[in-house]
Amino acid sequence: MAELVRLQAVGKQYEAAGPPALDGVSVHIAAREAVAIMGPSGSGKSTLLHLIAGLDRPTAGTVEVAGVDLGGLSEKRLAVFRRAHIGIVFQFFHLLDDLTVRDNVLLPARLTGTPGRTARGRAEHLLDELGIATKADAYPARLSGGERQRVAIARALINRPELLLADEPTGAVDARTGAQVTQLLRDLNRDGQTLLLVTHDRALAESCATRVIELSDGRVTGERS
Repeated sequence: MAELVRLQAVGKQYEAAGPPALDGVSVHIAAREAVAIMGPSGSGKSTLLHLIAGLDRPTAGTVEVAGVDLGGLSEKRLAVFRRAHIGIVFQFFHLLDDLTVRDNVLLPARLTGTPGRTARGRAEHLLDELGIATKADAYPARLSGGERQRVAIARALINRPELLLADEPTGAVDARTGAQVTQLLRDLNRDGQTLLLVTHDRALAESCATRVIELSDGRVTGERS
């Protein structure tokens, strides 16, 4: 399969005198693969995800997504690239409380200039697929944690991203809802969605991912299928 993500000798230093958040990390992810990044707090998991998402920049090495070196893009071009190619699901949802479910999902499509009818059709399809079509006119405050995470997943998928990043996607929901979110992610990958998970949850990683990469102190310390 074609390579979608390529990190080569990536380092990230936040404080000149402190230890690096990442130190010489090389990771390759193929299209349609599901990969989990695991490690204790402070191991560099979130930093790695932020670099792949283009939300931060490395201090050494290169980060490529879909053949594009993110380090060579201006902030404006990076934002445009991210909206078109990368979907992100956060632990705490990050929905906009003053927008309905439908409008939260539609927001990334509007930012990329997708025609209104096309975007609305895609949003309705996603909400139906994720079992929350009846909540389209509701506001996030009226939803359960599991429903909010489904909205966040729909929003992340609205622009048909090549890469879906999920940062502790079951961390803010109960066990039953977590199992449902896990199944959703498995189904997405089965249907061809490239998936990168960052998680402390070994059960989630082993349920969703075909490959688990272990980080510790900013370095890759192990990898298993």
